[in-house]
Amino acid sequence: MTPHGARQGLDAEDLDVEEALALVKDGNGSTRPTGGPRPAQREPGVPPSAGAADAGHRTAAEHRHRATAWPEARTIAARAARSGPRPAPVSVGLGDALGLVLAAPLTALTDLPSFDTSAMDGWAVAGPGPWLVREEGVLAGSSAPAPLADGEAVRIATGARIPPDTTAVLRSEHGRTDDSGRLHPTREMQHGQDIRPRGQECRSGDQLLLAGAVVTPAVLGLAAAAGYDTVTAVPRPRVEVLVLGDELLTEGRPHDGLIRDALGPMLPPWLRALGAEVIAVRRLRDDAKVLHRAITSSGADLIVTTGGTASGPHDHVHPTLRRLDAELLVDGVTVRPGHPMLLARVKEGQHLVGLPGNPLAAVSGLLTLAEPLLRTLAARGAPESYTLPLREAVHGHPHDTRLIPVVLRGDHAVPLHYNGPAMLRGIAAADALAVVPPGGARAGQEAQLLDLPWATAGIGACFT
Repeated sequence: MTPHGARQGLDAEDLDVEEALALVKDGNGSTRPTGGPRPAQREPGVPPSAGAADAGHRTAAEHRHRATAWPEARTIAARAARSGPRPAPVSVGLGDALGLVLAAPLTALTDLPSFDTSAMDGWAVAGPGPWLVREEGVLAGSSAPAPLADGEAVRIATGARIPPDTTAVLRSEHGRTDDSGRLHPTREMQHGQDIRPRGQECRSGDQLLLAGAVVTPAVLGLAAAAGYDTVTAVPRPRVEVLVLGDELLTEGRPHDGLIRDALGPMLPPWLRALGAEVIAVRRLRDDAKVLHRAITSSGADLIVTTGGTASGPHDHVHPTLRRLDAELLVDGVTVRPGHPMLLARVKEGQHLVGLPGNPLAAVSGLLTLAEPLLRTLAARGAPESYTLPLREAVHGHPHDTRLIPVVLRGDHAVPLHYNGPAMLRGIAAADALAVVPPGGARAGQEAQLLDLPWATAGIGACFT
């Protein structure tokens, strides 16, 4: 998805300036910025006839002053959801709980194990050997076996209930039978050997996990073993995606000035990877009334819009938010690509993240504003920050942070080609985004990295 050909303002400017920057590789062009001021931009709602001296016109420096610094924007987004009502905990079946956060401690509903069990395949034996072996064996899941008398043994399977008066389990590979059918140990045995006693892992009522723990596959297994069919969890934030643009195709090849919508297919699974429940994806034409109706009718915790965040004639997000009397928390971020992104509180308990229309710029907005907000709504902790040295120098923007797709190779991050705001080739091959400070970074310099969910957890694990 790229901007309308007729659109003016920050979306189009973002593309032009970014493509003019000296990018990491020559794959994006090598022209350097001149360093002069950018053309003045018109404030949404101010008519062109107001003139260049009108208060609605801003220089590039003025816009930078108004825009929020990238680290601060992420902090604002993380804090934004804390001021509203907390979502009520929900009871979720184990099959649907993966990736959620526990809203209550996980307390054992039974002893684990709930009876003495065999830790190995072999024989349950009583007293010193040799032993006379019973004909019938004891299998896992069978009814309570009869007690053993001294000198007796019985075949037993892993997980089977230990017969009363058993002194140890003799592993299959550690026993032999003689011609008379008596069992002999082939090595020294200890009392209680290879028996898992009742309550070895926990007793009923023990706290297994604290509230706030993320439900992983192992947590699901523990919950099931402890007797749970459901867990009490923080619900997934509900997200609605509004894809804006008259120029977008949903199938086929681009033609006649129309382009394929890349964000409609990309954003929902990415949002799910961030822990959201995507309740709807709606494609809207460039119409202020249509956008207003879509926002006011949404029951989502977070509305994500694509495009229309600048000040061109078809950019309706700002005017619509003003009409709704929304609180604008972030209006532009000093980051490239994606600086026209925004965050607004539409009403109590509902926020809107406006993403730029260019694909990589939209990814920047997603990780800058949507990810911290969704993390807070889902009660998840912030990921541990880490750095790696860059294998190559990265040219920076004179004033703004840059987010550059990289692949991780050993102990270095390798910048990728095709990292302009309208490009997806770089991010499609990337493991992470490198955070490049204003002015750029030299080869070997440590850079903060933002992991992409599928690069660390695998698609099946993170798309829950």
